[in-house]
Amino acid sequence: MEFSCRPRLLVRACATALALVMAVPAGLAEGLPDLGESAQGDFSPLVEQKIGNSIINEIRLREPSYLDDPEINGYLNRLGGKLAGQSEGGVQSFEFFALKDPTLNAFALPGGYIGVHTALITGAQNESELAGVLAHEISHVTQRHLARLLNKSSQGQAAALLSLAVAILAARSNPDVAVGAAMAGQAAGIQNQLNYSRDFEREADRVGLQLLERSGFDVRGMASFFERLQKFGRLYENNAPGYLRTHPLTVERISDMENRIQGRPYRQVADSAEFQLVKAKLRAQLGTPQEAATEFITQLKEKKFVTEAVVRYGLAQVRLRQNDAAAAGREMAEIRRLKLESPMVETLAAELRLKQGDAAGAAQLLAAAHTRYPQDRAVVYALATAQQEAGQPAAALRLLTDELANYPSDAQLHTLKAKNHALLGQRAEQHRALAEAYALNGQLAAAIIQLELAQKAGDGNFYVQSQVDARLRELKKQQAEELRQKRM
Repeated sequence: MEFSCRPRLLVRACATALALVMAVPAGLAEGLPDLGESAQGDFSPLVEQKIGNSIINEIRLREPSYLDDPEINGYLNRLGGKLAGQSEGGVQSFEFFALKDPTLNAFALPGGYIGVHTALITGAQNESELAGVLAHEISHVTQRHLARLLNKSSQGQAAALLSLAVAILAARSNPDVAVGAAMAGQAAGIQNQLNYSRDFEREADRVGLQLLERSGFDVRGMASFFERLQKFGRLYENNAPGYLRTHPLTVERISDMENRIQGRPYRQVADSAEFQLVKAKLRAQLGTPQEAATEFITQLKEKKFVTEAVVRYGLAQVRLRQNDAAAAGREMAEIRRLKLESPMVETLAAELRLKQGDAAGAAQLLAAAHTRYPQDRAVVYALATAQQEAGQPAAALRLLTDELANYPSDAQLHTLKAKNHALLGQRAEQHRALAEAYALNGQLAAAIIQLELAQKAGDGNFYVQSQVDARLRELKKQQAEELRQKRM
């Protein structure tokens, strides 16, 4: 559990982050602020946000393990949002995202971005355990741990710490690379910084337990899951140099958690259907399709499940993975019989219709689901896609226009809208929508190119052309300012 860059990210993401940190004014505050207080020094929330934005954009665009699944990421954001909502003075925004990774881990980036390995989700024995890890990571952010480390450092030390962040996670899979990265970051005296990180870990445990309890989860979930993380972590940390062990899950730390929990009333909290379905969906993607199918079939035969419909949902996912629409249809019929209600069930049913060549039927199912679950982003994306495939671009355009009025920063909606304009032969609007998607993902140069193409399209009316021109001037001004900052 740490602030970090993932080891497989391109160097450019961390280079951008380092450039931003090096732009922080001199004279950073000396001494570590008292635990529990927010850092208010020169390493400001704005700088943190810029660093986080640069890294998350690279993760979305270039990290192979990034899982672009609106259902899984949507679930993480709803769960994380419930926990973050219990933070004191909660002004920090958060975004949670999944990485397809077989290790039990999660990490916090500057700016409120929290990555969760898929193995962490499937490895959680109940929802309170997963919530406990998220609460811990949220606490790293709300307590501004990265800022507090950097506020006590010189600019050179700040750069060294961010370089070390790359080394820390790299150590998990390649100790030699980690040592090289640490040396490149001039990590002299780093042991002193890691001692502070242990304090931060204990603080994140304490604050995280409070969030967990206030949110109605079982506080014992944090300690039980961290005990398993301790055992699992030995496989990686034993191969890393001692000074790179940034968050040792020591007996002392776990004992401290258990002491805090002791005496609190036992609370049995039922897992949400969404948690169970997300786990089943991820398990359906593990190993070969036959291996995944065997796991679910065995659970059904031996009746080793909490909810039969969830197991059948997982098996239906595997059958679609095997391109066996008939078998998936049989599982879907059983899910309907068992009356499992969830937007994830509706999107699966629609995906099955699409596999069967019934795009109109899929659109009809999803339109009904959108009425029942109007806030579910995965349903919206699936509905717009089904309407486009069903030859209903006008309906899809109405849907996307309405959604963008409420969620203008949703890059996926802009991408779908661009496709919709292309289907309608509206080239200027197509390029304009693509420009917004690129801009939201931090690709200013690509966004500017799209707006220039929109200017040349020739099919936009005066109103559209005026908006394109104004937006192009705005993005060029932003690009010039970013280039100016990089030269400083």
